[in-house]
Amino acid sequence: MAANISDISRSRSVPVGIWVLGFVSMLMDISSEMIHALLPVYMVTVLGTSTLAVGIIEGIAEATASIVKVFSGALSDWLGKRKFLAALGYGLAAFTKPIFPLAPTIGWLVAARFIDRVGKGIRGAPRDALVADIAPPHLRGASFGLRQSLDTVGAFLGPLLAIGLMWLTADHFQAVFWIAVIPAFLSFGLILVAVREPERPDELRRVKMPLRRSELVRLGATYWWVIAIAAVFTLARFSEAFLLLRAQSAGLPVMLIPAVLVVMNVAYSLSAYPIGILSDRLGRRMLLVLGLLLLLAADIALAFAPGMVVVMVGVALWGLHMGFTQGLLSALIADAAPPELRGTAFGLFNLVTGVALLLASVIAGALWDVIGPRGTFLAGAAFAALTLIGLVTFRHRLVGGAPVTPEAN
Repeated sequence: MAANISDISRSRSVPVGIWVLGFVSMLMDISSEMIHALLPVYMVTVLGTSTLAVGIIEGIAEATASIVKVFSGALSDWLGKRKFLAALGYGLAAFTKPIFPLAPTIGWLVAARFIDRVGKGIRGAPRDALVADIAPPHLRGASFGLRQSLDTVGAFLGPLLAIGLMWLTADHFQAVFWIAVIPAFLSFGLILVAVREPERPDELRRVKMPLRRSELVRLGATYWWVIAIAAVFTLARFSEAFLLLRAQSAGLPVMLIPAVLVVMNVAYSLSAYPIGILSDRLGRRMLLVLGLLLLLAADIALAFAPGMVVVMVGVALWGLHMGFTQGLLSALIADAAPPELRGTAFGLFNLVTGVALLLASVIAGALWDVIGPRGTFLAGAAFAALTLIGLVTFRHRLVGGAPVTPEAN
């Protein structure tokens, strides 16, 4: 009972700014996932794109976002301001959304996806650094978990809306894409009017050249070990587009394809915040290991699934692994990085994992075309096992992420 009361007290202590940033993310994800839940199938079935091309497009889109995050994160450290860049990124994504229903060819869709991900890149690192700036150290895991959880609520509400609207419009893709424009602009308006950035402490060191070698050295060995683990881990978790294609290959009707992301994101959303709270109390490494075991189980289930039920079990396990790992990796970055370099730290983290995601998506698409779904997911399982071995072997290198009490700060 005492533990439950403590958890309730801790949840109420999460700053209002974290909640607002969570709802900003939620609204943008509703918009994005309404489109992205349908986009791979739209490209393959309507525009005649190959699955390899889908993998390349998805990988390039996410890698683009990751590259931009490095510079936006470093710029936020140089300026000492985060909100302006975060709002700029959300605004660019909102104003890009109308291109999706208007695009007549695959070239237009690639351009729209590219610009949309540039917006994601601009906002990503400054927003994560802003979460770290706002959150008290003893609530860092809970804060990242809460933002990720609300973000993921949007990620399953979006596909749910896509399913209903596809049914109402008799599979009219463009109509659904138009409706997705609305929550994107609501997200942009909310960050403009409701997010307050904390004042920069006077004693905090000014950073003139965040990407200089001397500054990168200040990030420390623990930070770079987190980066290394995250890079190999990302090779195991290629684009979720392949979850959609796996369900379609198992016989799921086109109208119900977005249900895959609903299942994944419900599992993700329900686990991210509790795991964040738990990581503040118990430390982060053990929970990260459990997350990798969940990914390994998901890959094996999806590789050998005899039917739709096992496919959906694999999708749910995939969502749980996301809830166990994504917020924790962000919290580990915040634990390890100096406050004045948090933007740069998150930017580099996203660059490395973005490049890994590009490679993973290309490999996944190529294996799918040559071998089929089983080869794709068994390769993911192999990378998950490799990451697990590395995390257990070098666990002494990750000295951060221990529980932090309010009294210690």
